[in-house]
Amino acid sequence: MNTPSDSLEKNDGSLTRKRNLLLKILFPFLGIGSLLWFLILVVPKPSRATYPCMRVAAPLASTFVIWLLGLGTSLLFLKKARAYFKRSQYITASLCLAIGAIAGGIFISTPHSPANAAIKANAPIGVAKGANPGRVVWVHDSTVSNWKGLGDGHWWESNHTFQTVVDQMLSRSLRSLAAEKTDSVAWDTLFRYFNATHGRGSVGYTQGEKFAIKTNFSGCNWYPAFCDVDSITYSLNKQLDFMNTSPQVVRSLLRQLVNVVKVNQSDISVGDPTAYYPNQFYDSCHAEFPNVHYIDHAGKFGRTKVEFSTAPIYWSCRPTNVIQDYVAQHYAEATYVISLANMKSHLGDGITACAKNHYGSLIRLPTDTGYYSLHQTLACNVPQTGSYRTLVDLMGHAHLGGKTLVYLVDGLYEGDHNHDTVPHTWSAPPFNGGWTSSLFASQDPVAIESVLFDVFEMDKDSFQYSRIPGAEDYLIEAAQANNPPSGTFYDPNHSTPTERLKSLGVFEHWNDSVDRKYSRNLMTGNGIELVFINGAASAVRSPAGLTSAPSAYSLRALPKTSMIEFSIPGRARIKLALFNSQGALAAIALDEQIGPGTHRLAMVPKVVAGRALPSGFYMLALYNKDFDEGKPEATCSMELLGR
Repeated sequence: MNTPSDSLEKNDGSLTRKRNLLLKILFPFLGIGSLLWFLILVVPKPSRATYPCMRVAAPLASTFVIWLLGLGTSLLFLKKARAYFKRSQYITASLCLAIGAIAGGIFISTPHSPANAAIKANAPIGVAKGANPGRVVWVHDSTVSNWKGLGDGHWWESNHTFQTVVDQMLSRSLRSLAAEKTDSVAWDTLFRYFNATHGRGSVGYTQGEKFAIKTNFSGCNWYPAFCDVDSITYSLNKQLDFMNTSPQVVRSLLRQLVNVVKVNQSDISVGDPTAYYPNQFYDSCHAEFPNVHYIDHAGKFGRTKVEFSTAPIYWSCRPTNVIQDYVAQHYAEATYVISLANMKSHLGDGITACAKNHYGSLIRLPTDTGYYSLHQTLACNVPQTGSYRTLVDLMGHAHLGGKTLVYLVDGLYEGDHNHDTVPHTWSAPPFNGGWTSSLFASQDPVAIESVLFDVFEMDKDSFQYSRIPGAEDYLIEAAQANNPPSGTFYDPNHSTPTERLKSLGVFEHWNDSVDRKYSRNLMTGNGIELVFINGAASAVRSPAGLTSAPSAYSLRALPKTSMIEFSIPGRARIKLALFNSQGALAAIALDEQIGPGTHRLAMVPKVVAGRALPSGFYMLALYNKDFDEGKPEATCSMELLGR
């Protein structure tokens, strides 16, 4: 949990700007030192380039060289421009001025450029995890919410965030993650993979095994100065629409565990140890699942008070003279952990997701007096790549990341943790000016957050915290935890360095934000595979009054709407393809098993299957893949218009 326990968590960004200014002042000195250090050691003996210290020095040195070239080129051409202006050679002078300005831009931006990370697209690092290695499922469904923002009630109300749609989104996420046709078989596949990799053999869930679900209720933090919950009544009383894990996603997950997996309610603990469990999030879940343990910092009004265990966590930087940390008791008792994080950008570390979610698993706050400060290695404090990162220890601890069966990220309503008091909308496809309305799932903790970093590149948020220097460094360290660039001996499970963590997952960037392909999608490597499902949770509907099976296939565009209506006489694998005016395939809008009857499908303007399409007329063709995929059963034309 990203708890707002000090000025870093709830300031106006001035601290980061001061640090960036200091970095800019120190950059030339760090660059010269790194370049000299690299040349002195590596030129005589090139094999030294693989040393951990060289992995730190090399990016700084190369960035410094680019910066120096930009500065030199800028000064040279600006000087020439001045000379040409004096000679009245204005065209040549203007050309030199333009070149100087471009070079100057490189000089100004290089120390803070996200390109400093030098991470290429589709170049995976680490070892992919999961029943389907490296797979990340992203389900987006804009119909999950009708909330219009402030003044329209609250996003967490049942009449604004629809439980049935969330249930469908989670179901589709799990089935796609496991590549299975039913929820129960999907869970069994996930369990068998997890147990096989934890030395218990290829076995499924056993009755009596316990679950710990970690939510992110950072807006409900118990610390009075930053708490949005009345500690007397347990009701939200400030920032009522702050971005916390939604009660609908929690309820959906409980339905899966209790109704599908058949877990006893009393074997499930859910909550955030450093937060209150407010009435607005508790009531609907407790009404349906009264015997679940709802973990809470204080334990009032039927909640279960969190307690320390005797299971220690050791920080791999080996700090001295600090109070020993212990994980919460329900994690130590659990067989399985499910990390149910929030999708948020964050001033301190770029984003907050499953890794940072475990800040709240220690009960104490990140910067509590006497303890090792969890903020000490955030990117805002240590922007240099190849540095020790506390998050790797949390990701690899035996009772936290080591027990995590599945990683889930609630992305229904994204916001900036430090500046937004309500979620903000995204303009890019597939969001198209709406809420993020997404759910992410994976068994690979590195892969899921790698995808989130790429997704955040699509946001037009002015703060762009996901691009701050060093933000992704914890994922690079985690992917290579057995031999990290920092040279750290990551071992959070022993008081002295004893057993290195293995690679915790695979890190990779997609090819671009339109195609969103990773190396497994492109079949070029063993990195991430992204399964993107746009609107599939609730896109196809059978309109009321049209329940009987039709006698023939039909397809038509409904006038004055963005809907199409199609009829099929029997259950079949249906494909709906769009062709542009030149007859070229533009998109596949539907490709799945559909039952007999008349159905409707929303064709979001300009966006089909997550791809932005130019406005214009398209030919739609309906195919029965079980019969003849080469010949359409029905066709129609439709005009797609921009918003």
